Amino acid sequence: MHADPEQFKSILAQWSTGVTVATTVAPDGTWHGITATSFASVSLEPPLVLVCVGRTLVFREAVERSGVFAINILSREQGHWGLVFAGLVPDVTDRFEGIACTTAQTGSPILPDTSGWLDCRVWNTYDGGDHLIFVGEVLTGEAAPDRPPLLYYNRRWGGFTVGAADDVPAR
Repeated sequence: MHADPEQFKSILAQWSTGVTVATTVAPDGTWHGITATSFASVSLEPPLVLVCVGRTLVFREAVERSGVFAINILSREQGHWGLVFAGLVPDVTDRFEGIACTTAQTGSPILPDTSGWLDCRVWNTYDGGDHLIFVGEVLTGEAAPDRPPLLYYNRRWGGFTVGAADDVPAR
């Protein structure tokens, strides 16, 4: 017996996470991207991260064929891009239109002005039920600590104020 799907989603909504846009370049040079909140660090040596991707998505197929992806950590001001790459903005046919992307080692699109990005080569792929779990070896990346991240909590996107009186310092 499994947990009720709606109850499961309600429980997981209590876990806050960042909002990312995962991108890749297909072997034919076509760019693909999706909004992904199922992202985490895995290892420091070697540097590994993971992203979970729905099996039915074209993005999943593109990553499997190319063997590369990038993770773009959206800044608090980039909520619209999160909606676009989640497919929630009607009539958008090219998710990258009007975005001045660059590339790094893998050729995967890097979105501008994010809180950070990672350029990865697929290290391994694992079965994750209705998702595939791509573990990527981080080849390069960049952080912009002056751009607070976009956060997802309780089915809403928002941010927090760095340096607020109730912040608990990480050690």
